[in-house]
Amino acid sequence: MATEQVSGIVPGEDSEIHDEPHVEGSRLTVRFLREQVETRGLSPASVADRYDLSLADVYAALAYYHRNPDEMDAVEKRREERIAEAEERTTLTPPDE
Repeated sequence: MATEQVSGIVPGEDSEIHDEPHVEGSRLTVRFLREQVETRGLSPASVADRYDLSLADVYAALAYYHRNPDEMDAVEKRREERIAEAEERTTLTPPDE
């Protein structure tokens, strides 16, 4: 499925700073903004104010997320894989209980 463009959002494949979609002129990712609103329960206006974005930017990120479910699933999968790889490389071990 082709990526559906949303004005103000830079797709991951076009980004020079992320490998995932983000707000144009910002380092804030679509995934992060969606998490703030839909997982943490913050209002879009509160997120916009907190991160110095326009309300339209927050809604554009949400629209992009929901219009491109396959891409966003791939973004989350890559993130989970990177976390697992980092955990495997760590030299820290928890203390014995």
